[in-house]
Amino acid sequence: MAGATETATAAENRTVGMVAVLAGVAVALVLSAGALIVASGAIGGGEPSAAPAAPTGSVAPVDAPGEISVEIDEMDVRPGDLTVAAGGSVEVVNVGAIPHDLVVEGADVGTPMMDPGEVYTFDIADLEPGTYTVICTVPGHRDAGMEGTLTVVGADGGADAHGHEDPSELVTAGGAYEGTLSFDPNAAPPEGFEARDPRLPPAPDQEVHELQIRATQIEGEVAPGVTQELWTFDDLVPGPTLRGQVGDIFRITFSNDGDMGHSIDFHASKVDPGTEMRTIQPGESLVYEFEAKHAGVWMYHCGSDPVLHHTGNGQYGALIVDPPDLGEVDHEYVFVQSEFYLGPEGEPGSLAKMQDEAWDIVAFNGYANAYVHDPITEVQPDERVRVWLLNAGPSENSAFHVIGSIFDTVYKEGAYRLHPDRDAPGGAQALDLQPSQGGFVEFTFDTDGSYPFVTHKFANVPKGAVGMFLVGDVDDGASH
Repeated sequence: MAGATETATAAENRTVGMVAVLAGVAVALVLSAGALIVASGAIGGGEPSAAPAAPTGSVAPVDAPGEISVEIDEMDVRPGDLTVAAGGSVEVVNVGAIPHDLVVEGADVGTPMMDPGEVYTFDIADLEPGTYTVICTVPGHRDAGMEGTLTVVGADGGADAHGHEDPSELVTAGGAYEGTLSFDPNAAPPEGFEARDPRLPPAPDQEVHELQIRATQIEGEVAPGVTQELWTFDDLVPGPTLRGQVGDIFRITFSNDGDMGHSIDFHASKVDPGTEMRTIQPGESLVYEFEAKHAGVWMYHCGSDPVLHHTGNGQYGALIVDPPDLGEVDHEYVFVQSEFYLGPEGEPGSLAKMQDEAWDIVAFNGYANAYVHDPITEVQPDERVRVWLLNAGPSENSAFHVIGSIFDTVYKEGAYRLHPDRDAPGGAQALDLQPSQGGFVEFTFDTDGSYPFVTHKFANVPKGAVGMFLVGDVDDGASH
């Protein structure tokens, strides 16, 4: 439990009511009437449906070559429109820096997965005249641009006597995101649900941090009933939180336990990106070493192409480097805000949605409404709380706000913006962060009660960006 002192049943009984309470708070502030918490399936329906495997379109007579060559790299197929005579062959050259393949969608024709620099030739003897779609099957690569057309021309110089429609006239049923999942903010997780423990231990008492981090791919739940293939560090979304002091050495052994290329990029480091941050293939590892020269809340993430897809699928985490003058508090918590762009059930997130900035979920610590379902319950009135916050994005901003309290300390991007010893009696209401920015706030609660925390961009509250501090002696069903 997230510092829980009450039963799972009591917390679960309050979930729906708490969501309604938060809706009322937001409505009072920014809406005229009605509930803020709504089903978020209105974002759009799903990924583009697959192009038909059968040949489509009519082909004008041409003098088609029997052999053609195509190059593939990040994230392109060159040329994108290929024409070859029936019974011919296609030579494929991987000129990129990571593995790719090129296959005819819906047909057992194409290359195997090819390493950088590899050349492979496949024949098209089994393809009837017509126009086909060719793609790279590495997750996300097609959406990033690795798609083209292959036109097979018959012996008579024309093609496609099948009467298929022109592809430009086909309409994808269900909209641009057909087949992807939506998020129900009123759904409850399974009994016994426990949110990611947000409590932050002190920095280890050592100057050299020898750590191991693995890139993995798992199936995980990001909201009640919503399962995705997540690309992770150490099977966690967000990845493990690291902490140290200015001047500490971090020596990270990074290994790839997934089935595609991954990398790791520590924003807290000043290193050659082409060395430590390079993409490594499944089964490979590298040692990434750096000195933490600057204080702050630093993002780390996978930087492999397409970066948007790897980060949007869960490969991010926080590294905290304490400011030298950091004071004592009663409780420290860490929250990582991020978005989820839901793909089909059990599959990776939709890169098409990511490119359109059409997020379904905005969450703290990797699960929608996690701390509504499992509130933080260990704080008492007048105890001092510090919340560290990283906005991992990949694309949305954050305006962290605790309803019913005021921040007397604000630290953002390596500097204090508000400090009680310097700015008393000044106060702040929100910590604003763009993607990859971080900071912390400190505050107290004056009385017992239920205190929601949100991003004050209220459009994202019904998408999961809300949690709860239950402070002191709070009865079941208590409201703000």
